[in-house]
Amino acid sequence: MKRVAYEEMVAQFTRVLEKHGFTPADAKDAAVIFAQNSLSGVYSHGLNRFPRVVSYLEKGEIDPLARAECISRMGSMERWDGHRGFGPLNAQRAMERACALAKENGVGIVALGNNNHWMRGGTYGWLAAEKGCIGICWSNTAPNMPAWGAKDCRIGNNPLILAVPRSDGQHVMVDCALSQFSYGKLESTRLAGRQLPVPGGCDEDGQLTTDPAAIEKSGRALPIGYWKGSGLSILLDLIATLLSGGNAVHTIGTFGDEIGLTQIMIAIDPTKFGTVDENDAVISAILADIKASTPARPDGEVRWPGEGMLRTIKENRELGVPVVEEIWESVLKM
Repeated sequence: MKRVAYEEMVAQFTRVLEKHGFTPADAKDAAVIFAQNSLSGVYSHGLNRFPRVVSYLEKGEIDPLARAECISRMGSMERWDGHRGFGPLNAQRAMERACALAKENGVGIVALGNNNHWMRGGTYGWLAAEKGCIGICWSNTAPNMPAWGAKDCRIGNNPLILAVPRSDGQHVMVDCALSQFSYGKLESTRLAGRQLPVPGGCDEDGQLTTDPAAIEKSGRALPIGYWKGSGLSILLDLIATLLSGGNAVHTIGTFGDEIGLTQIMIAIDPTKFGTVDENDAVISAILADIKASTPARPDGEVRWPGEGMLRTIKENRELGVPVVEEIWESVLKM
């Protein structure tokens, strides 16, 4: 397995983005987001997604100089227009604003419409936690999953993120697509030559399968919790579209590529009701109880959400970030 130093990954991403019209500061900030995704073990939304984003830039579907702006506000709620700019930077600024509103009012909500793909939603949940806020955020997507009971894809695997801060930086976070496996996870599993651990969708004959390539080919990803995931997907799309005035899943499906997305950023300041130490004690007690569970397998381990990611970050910092060599070489040649 080839590994690349995190700093080298940031440097190469920065170089390429500057060549494609980003200001030096924005290129560095965007490069950090991509590199941190790979550092965290979410390779599908780091290095592996980078060439696709560059292709969007080359086709003019992303304006590297466009910045999201507030177009309407009321109290602790704001509506922003992303102007089809670079999704991760727009989303980052929107969550930063939601956190500022939360510090002032207890809660802050920024509804971001007309944006582009935000890459890994956990970036913005973690950002909120780093600022001492509970972070809740989600995005809609192109229609890439069938509603429960349907054959054709009319809903999105709309990712949902919830993060809770801890003062030692060991934040607790769930970052999940509403399909059993995101398309990025299907891709990275296929590239690694592996099968999924459990069925993730249907093949072209309508049979459940663990073959990621068969699911990519059929486009029939399985909603988490079957009908429950389908219902969640629909409601997240409804709420996001209503608050932002942006594009719904069915509209995004007419664009050809996955652009013009809608995202919601919610930040809550838990210190409005309890001190940092009090909140830490509550979180630690809950997590300690979870860790005291008896593993289902003798060699198993029960982990709290985000614990595995923190270990991956530590390992990849020390050893370098694993890369798919062909993709890394393509970036070096850009």
